Amino acid sequence: MTRNVFPLLLALFALPVVAAEYAIDSSHTYASFEIDHLGFSTQRGQFNRTSGSIDFDSEARSGRIEIRIDAASLDTGFDLRDEVLRGESWFNTKAFPDILFRSQKMIFEQDKLVAVEGTLVMLGEARPMRLEVTRFKCGLNLALRKRGCGADAQGVLRRSDFGLQNGLPFIGDDVRLRIQVEAYPP
Repeated sequence: MTRNVFPLLLALFALPVVAAEYAIDSSHTYASFEIDHLGFSTQRGQFNRTSGSIDFDSEARSGRIEIRIDAASLDTGFDLRDEVLRGESWFNTKAFPDILFRSQKMIFEQDKLVAVEGTLVMLGEARPMRLEVTRFKCGLNLALRKRGCGADAQGVLRRSDFGLQNGLPFIGDDVRLRIQVEAYPP
């Protein structure tokens, strides 16, 4: 039996990735951020709950990505700060529960996905956002025994463009957004 499994695995790895729809795996997808704090340090945090979908066609070099970030799942590792950031003066998570990224264009160099251009919607404001893709892979996940896609992407946004002007200029305006994503067929 073991002899038959190895050729099957090789055949699965050799299969081309065709157009497919994938659901974001929230247990392996994280949106995190970095921001300058008074020039002393870079503060980091993450959002613990995400959802969304990815449609990807490797042959056509096209696709669509939608990542929904639960703003109330913000986690900086300090509960008091998290409550302040969830409040009306910052992310106002009761009125604006989601942060949303929707792609408009996937950028390829040869066969390699290198960037995704789209729109980031936060606090009711929509702004263009480019995410540079530093890692992208579609293939068989041996642990889950199914095909999927994953990526690491990052981009920079100006929080003041979304109305977040608290603490300027002492707390940085530029925020580095990082998204690590894995997605599998629904």
